[in-house]
Amino acid sequence: MSMPPPPHSNIRFLHPINRLIALTFYMLLLQASRRSVAAFSTFTCLSSSALSRIPSATHSPSKKDEVRQHYFSFPSSRTSLADSITNPPSSTNKTINEFSTMAARDVQEDATVANYPTEMSEAERYLFDLNGFHIVRNVLTPEEVAACHAAINKNSDEAVPRSDPSLRNAIEGSPMYGSGPPRLDLGGIFEWGEVESRVFKSILAHPRLVPLFHGLLGKGYRLDHIPFVLMNNQGGEGFQLHGGTVDCTSGEYNSNLAYTCHNGNVRSNLLGCNVMLVDHNPGDGGFCIVPGSHKSNFKMPPGMVDGLAHNEYIIQPATKAGDVVLFSEGTVHGAMGWTSQTQRRCALYRFAPATVAYGRSYFQGNSGDDNNTMWPSKFYDNLNVAQKAVLEPPFANRLDRPNIRDDGSVEITQRSERKKQHDKDVFKTKYF
Repeated sequence: MSMPPPPHSNIRFLHPINRLIALTFYMLLLQASRRSVAAFSTFTCLSSSALSRIPSATHSPSKKDEVRQHYFSFPSSRTSLADSITNPPSSTNKTINEFSTMAARDVQEDATVANYPTEMSEAERYLFDLNGFHIVRNVLTPEEVAACHAAINKNSDEAVPRSDPSLRNAIEGSPMYGSGPPRLDLGGIFEWGEVESRVFKSILAHPRLVPLFHGLLGKGYRLDHIPFVLMNNQGGEGFQLHGGTVDCTSGEYNSNLAYTCHNGNVRSNLLGCNVMLVDHNPGDGGFCIVPGSHKSNFKMPPGMVDGLAHNEYIIQPATKAGDVVLFSEGTVHGAMGWTSQTQRRCALYRFAPATVAYGRSYFQGNSGDDNNTMWPSKFYDNLNVAQKAVLEPPFANRLDRPNIRDDGSVEITQRSERKKQHDKDVFKTKYF
């Protein structure tokens, strides 16, 4: 950077005041030039030094990864998920045990999604209230999808076909029936051990999903059904339309699947959660839904539950492996026959608000006592505190229920010690 030339020698002929002004201007200009040179030098040195300390992008965890680690924290002795199973390559187009992960991702992740949101957005609330379902994109990474497939492959012999006529879910000749092969149901996904169950258990309190669970179910939400994996080979049977806050077949009000929205608060008594493990392209079949039917007041017209009439109102959402579809069980839904050559794989969960219960699996546990309010013991293995909170039985938040905070920690909501002592004095038990 060049220095300013010295003042012209004719400055001595200027008026004294003008001479003072000229000299002052020159000194200020000289000072500014020196500062610029110094700053430029410092910046150059600092940039070189700082750049040398920046780790490679392939080894630098993003903020999103840091949040994942907080939610998925386990003992330090745990080996990495990918290395523990198959050490999958980074390419999303590779095959794990000859099964495509089908998990497409953009090459560059937008910086705006580096942090998970901490509450349900206005757009998500509006779209769910409008349609009765919402698609959450890219919840699972390709590596997590690959881990799920590896676990399923290892345990696929345990899948139970719905081949008995009394178990068929669609009538022959309907779009839901397919070409005949029965659906395969694979349970036990929470009981396969530390490595194989890890991703499946992560859905309980996944940081991308928790704000939506809170927005649709409220704080203290809980797992209501035992999750399992749905599988269909090509031509496999789907499921005729069912559900509805007003039952789509009988027309009776179905309080178990109630959907409400009051003062900006959405609540669904039973929330379905489909974790898509393969791509569901348009026309592939699989999960289908009638948007807006959670607000319907009448049963469906003849033929519609089987897709034989008014099928233009039945949609099959296009999803990618790793996407999650959240839907109110009060929204009429089902599944089309599966047409893709890739085996359909979808993990199905159902969640409920803190005080609501549809299923009763949590009563059984392993003690042989029908009144034991515990899930099977292996459900609790290797859970963090947030995931464990979701396995609580139904009871009100004020009665010492653990609630998940935005950072993945848990707080206990409770009444005063005096009131709790009063209950103990009156009822001789800790809770009324």
